[in-house]
Amino acid sequence: MHTRQLVLFISIFLTFVSSLALAGSHLEDPGAMPAARGMQLKPLIIGHRGASGHTPEHTLHAYRLAVAMGAEVFEPDLVITRDGILIARHENEISETTDVAEVYPDRRTVKIIDGKRIEGFFTEDFTIDEIRTLKARERLPFRNQGENGLYPIATFEEVLQLRAELSQIHGQEIGIAPELKHSTYFKSINLPLEDRFIELIRKYQLEAVGAPVMVQSFEVSNLKYLRKKLPHIQIVQLLDEVQERPADRAELTYAEMATEAGMRDIARYADWISPWKPYIIPFDSNTKRLLKPTRFVELAHGQGLKVVPYTFRNEDQFLSIEDQGRPEQEYWRFFQLGVDAVFSDYPDTAVAVRSEFLKNKKSFTPASSKVHLQSSP
Repeated sequence: MHTRQLVLFISIFLTFVSSLALAGSHLEDPGAMPAARGMQLKPLIIGHRGASGHTPEHTLHAYRLAVAMGAEVFEPDLVITRDGILIARHENEISETTDVAEVYPDRRTVKIIDGKRIEGFFTEDFTIDEIRTLKARERLPFRNQGENGLYPIATFEEVLQLRAELSQIHGQEIGIAPELKHSTYFKSINLPLEDRFIELIRKYQLEAVGAPVMVQSFEVSNLKYLRKKLPHIQIVQLLDEVQERPADRAELTYAEMATEAGMRDIARYADWISPWKPYIIPFDSNTKRLLKPTRFVELAHGQGLKVVPYTFRNEDQFLSIEDQGRPEQEYWRFFQLGVDAVFSDYPDTAVAVRSEFLKNKKSFTPASSKVHLQSSP
């Protein structure tokens, strides 16, 4: 199926299913995310990989910057080392985000990860001591390259320590939204992520009702396992593009998970659903023009699920024709549709738009007005 057909399929498919009667109930005690002061703002702003539009992603500096810009939550993706230490990287293949190719050129190899052949340098081939010799670098060539080589790779334990520190500094609980990456693959090589994750969450006393934790995955079985082991943290089911399938559920497409029946199933173990943005506002991939919004948000809310779409970025190559040069308009469209949170590479932009939206929901017109964006700290 071609990309344009996929996008059109999303629009038609979700519009159809959302016309069905909304029904179903949610978990009896899902816990509120989170009850601490400052976390009840709607929509919640989540610093995607930190403030990754401004600085190399998944570093302690990126997370600090996201919170300084006003994000209530920041997102560390988690992979694992050969000796079983969880670290913050978007992928276990780290050639794009570190200087590993220069430091360990002989470690290049080829692996099959979730059914895909990938060549590169993989965290599970390195000890934590070796990982500590590496420095982070900017992944996208059109973003700031001036901070390459400045920041080390963070462990998840260091991230949890930072969260506590930032909560003290800012006088409110700062949330984290860890994503477990490639759980099925890591389990297959005897490096499962989940129990190590649980151990650290308990060590830092983040398992109680109202804890500022929302854990994500594109897989399903790991989230169900975490619901049983950590019943009070928030669970976020991610949805990839419609034709893709969870690595642990080959019989199920993400398109099927986005139906009323699929969302009802998700609501049995999760509190949030996190779709790729075109599930909510599709676009024509040829013209980059927006199509009519679907009823995704309404359908999810009808099943008791909160909605957090991904990923909001300022650069024109990530925006529709209508929003190029004015990324604040994209946020406004999604805020008007009632999303409960957003993942943003530019939390300063997201916070500025939300502030304007909460003050003046009805009279702001994205096509003719512009939000004044605050400066980066």
